[in-house]
Amino acid sequence: MLSGESCFTPFKESIANHCLPQRFTYPFYYQPHPLALVAVKELQQYLTNQCQWHHNFGIPSHQPTTPSAIPEEVSGKMFGVLVVKNSHGELGYLSAFSGKLANQSCLAKFVPPVFDIQQEDNFFIEKQSVINNINQQISRLEQNPAIEQLSCQLIEQNSQFESELQAHREKMIRNRQARKHKRLIAEQAYNDGDLNAQEYKAHSIQMSRESVEDKHALADLKQHWQEKIAAIESTLKPLEAALADLKKQRKKLSNALQKYLFKQYQFLNQSGEAQNLITLFKDSLFQTPPAGAGDCAAPKLLQYAFRHHLTPITMAEFWWGAAPKSEIRQHKNFYPACQGKCQPILTHMLAGMALDENPLLTNPAAGKPLPIVYHDQDIVVVNKPAEFLSVPGKSITDSVYSRIKEKFPQATGSLIVHRLDMATSGLLILALNPRAHKKLQQQFINKTIEKRYVAIIEGELTTETGSIDLPLTVDINDRPRQLVCFTHGKKALTRFEKYHPQPTFTSDKKLTKVYLYPKTGRTHQLRMHCAHVDGLNMPILGDDLYGKKANRLHLHAEYLAFEHPVTKKTMAFQQDAEF
Repeated sequence: MLSGESCFTPFKESIANHCLPQRFTYPFYYQPHPLALVAVKELQQYLTNQCQWHHNFGIPSHQPTTPSAIPEEVSGKMFGVLVVKNSHGELGYLSAFSGKLANQSCLAKFVPPVFDIQQEDNFFIEKQSVINNINQQISRLEQNPAIEQLSCQLIEQNSQFESELQAHREKMIRNRQARKHKRLIAEQAYNDGDLNAQEYKAHSIQMSRESVEDKHALADLKQHWQEKIAAIESTLKPLEAALADLKKQRKKLSNALQKYLFKQYQFLNQSGEAQNLITLFKDSLFQTPPAGAGDCAAPKLLQYAFRHHLTPITMAEFWWGAAPKSEIRQHKNFYPACQGKCQPILTHMLAGMALDENPLLTNPAAGKPLPIVYHDQDIVVVNKPAEFLSVPGKSITDSVYSRIKEKFPQATGSLIVHRLDMATSGLLILALNPRAHKKLQQQFINKTIEKRYVAIIEGELTTETGSIDLPLTVDINDRPRQLVCFTHGKKALTRFEKYHPQPTFTSDKKLTKVYLYPKTGRTHQLRMHCAHVDGLNMPILGDDLYGKKANRLHLHAEYLAFEHPVTKKTMAFQQDAEF
């Protein structure tokens, strides 16, 4: 465990011209303070030039000249800086990384983890050793050829039993039909006098005897196979029971060890109050702390500051290296603390501190008009401004829905047929009655409504046209961000087309104007498909979630065509973007 102020780094660059912020950074949505930017610049220089440890960030210019015999896993990393004031009134900063770096939890210059299992807890290591031993036993049992052989035999014997049982039952049906036919013939012969009473009785007894024989044969067949199957099960079940018992032990020990570990993660705030992960997450969505909770950069930075009586001034977190395949992370871009893992922890750690206002609680649509492009007694088409909610949010009720509800009080049923992201501008259609809503909704389901978006992306697109097919799902640890997931994601398909002629941009960065045609309607679909490395790999200009913040998100729903839900007339609308 590093101690004292060994992680306190004085600024190399002069900060004399920088004023201190009046409040601490609101960690879930912010623009880095100039002091934090200085600290970030110095940390990034250190990451570029240091040679004390090696981690493959996937940055081409930083790859080792001599390739390793074993390919290294490429892994970008989230880093954070916390500008602090020490007891002497000196300003400096702390540095941290999320998770592990270079396969280590502790590295010089960086603050230590809140709780380091390897260095601090023999109890955990001992219990983990027990679990590892059980894992080895489970592995040996699972690899036991007898289990697989007996399982296959059991499946084969059950299958053969079912086959012979079915064949015998079909035979019994045929025999029963034959006996019925013989009884009818005998009855007719008896009635015609060709059979006397004794002969007719003997015939009936014979038919009954054959029926009983069939039933006995069925019982013998069942007993035969049940004995064979029971013999296999008597050998297999003890092996399976031993395996199930070991897995039950492992689960019980793992749960107890995880609970113990959660209790060891004790987080401080400026008042010196400590709370563990179990307490902090008890009222969260999933109640159980997610994997990696407490090991992100922000909690580690604040924990070190509070533990060593350093005053937090401002903070910032940035991504360094290649992006993971599933999510959007741009090298050197700033990102807020995640909602799922960090919000319960940071809410406690920052309690009592003066924070910047949460911009997400401020209504950006206040005072903005909502232009109505078209309306009749069934539908309304609006040109939604950027930074304007489609439907009421948790904290802000002002929205397209509320404005239209107020303007058309006679409207009944659900107005909303589709939505646009808050940051996206453009055409939005609403229904004023249930009939119109149902008909329009059906058109969206059948994908007969034509939609075209226009966007400006960061980069030079050389492809004229193409399609992006990347399935999406919500990042449960950082809503509303989305992830690419080929296992659980929902299909998301976008066609793109380079805009011609390209406008002349005043920006010094390379930009491209494109048309986007979503064939599905997933959350953040266009933003993800543009920014993801397997999509266009060029975020939309001003995308504060998947790129870099600008004056606005340069994405606009420009064109909308559909069949009127009542008149059946084809309607088309186009509204040019303001950018």
